[in-house]
Amino acid sequence: MMSPARRLRPLFTLYLPVMPFVLFALFPLYFMLVTSLKKNAELYDVNSVPFLIKRGVTLGHYQLLSQDTLFWSWFVNSLIVRVAATVVSVVIGILAAYPLARLRFPGGDSFGVAIFVTYLVPPSLLFLPLSTVVNRLGLSDSLWALVVTYPTFLVPFCTWLLMGYFRTVPKEIEESAMVDGATRVQALMRIILPIAIPGLVCAVLFAFTLSWNEFIYALTFTSSSDEITSSVGITTELIRGDIYFWGSLMAGAVLGSVPIVILYVFFLDYYVSGLTAGAVK
Repeated sequence: MMSPARRLRPLFTLYLPVMPFVLFALFPLYFMLVTSLKKNAELYDVNSVPFLIKRGVTLGHYQLLSQDTLFWSWFVNSLIVRVAATVVSVVIGILAAYPLARLRFPGGDSFGVAIFVTYLVPPSLLFLPLSTVVNRLGLSDSLWALVVTYPTFLVPFCTWLLMGYFRTVPKEIEESAMVDGATRVQALMRIILPIAIPGLVCAVLFAFTLSWNEFIYALTFTSSSDEITSSVGITTELIRGDIYFWGSLMAGAVLGSVPIVILYVFFLDYYVSGLTAGAVK
């Protein structure tokens, strides 16, 4: 039998120290949800408590977002762009990370570092030259412009992430497959990738999150109301001069966070496994 002091030890050594960080991480979601459910009379009352709802809950902000704007069209555009960009980036990242992690060739290490340095270049410096590329390709003001430009910062990230994970997979496994007659591509597809599923899921989650939160490229390369994404549509339609529709803005933020929450809830085990097994080392 465990003593009472030993049973209470995790409460003081683990849960209580972690609690402030958990509250800090969850507070933005709580504040968005509370703000989106407040009535305008309470929302714009300077004497009201900003963190509590005291005058009743309303869904009017969600109705305004759904009925007076093209939010759901923007939402679908966001999903299409982010899913396509994530798939393309992860596939290219696999094809780049595997040879960098497994093969030895002149300049391989330097090339790996160069990929990581490329990821560090801020998008605010790249959207100007990329806009020229998009215009010459004839993709301006279309979702394809985002599908083409998002991999410029997702591929380096996925490549660097997967390089670290592929290096944790023992070489002897694929060497045994190659001795039995498998080609290197077959060893990658049938041996390495099934083993590296946690790392792949980790890369997919990070890539989707990065692209979902991206704003500069979406604002620059799309402009028509039926082609923009939710992040651009919400800010352009619900911020009119010095008038901010805070309730509807927070409602859009709550709905926009749902896909990310769903992904992390369903793939949390793979995500943690990918992190602890070396995916970000």
